[in-house]
Amino acid sequence: MHRRERKVIYPSYFDSRLSRKDGRRVPRSLAIRGPTLQDLINALKSLSMSFDVERDKGRPSRWYKFEGRVLVHYEGKKEELLKILAEEMVRQRREISGRSGQGN
Repeated sequence: MHRRERKVIYPSYFDSRLSRKDGRRVPRSLAIRGPTLQDLINALKSLSMSFDVERDKGRPSRWYKFEGRVLVHYEGKKEELLKILAEEMVRQRREISGRSGQGN
């Protein structure tokens, strides 16, 4: 597989608490609070995408925080992939918060 077909994705790309300048890559309307590597993995599995996980990696701009990353096998544009993943992560968060509010 060529390097170009693997997109490197960090959870912080989807963090609503970060500004674009600080590394958020999606619109705030598609971002979630405190995304984790597991949130990203769950979204990728839900979308049946092929990926590899690197748990001990951090973003170069946030070298002190090892949040992990995924290498997604995707031939389209990275921005398209980020939007698809963001929409799925938002959907999953809403689903979880909806479930937690029902049993009380």
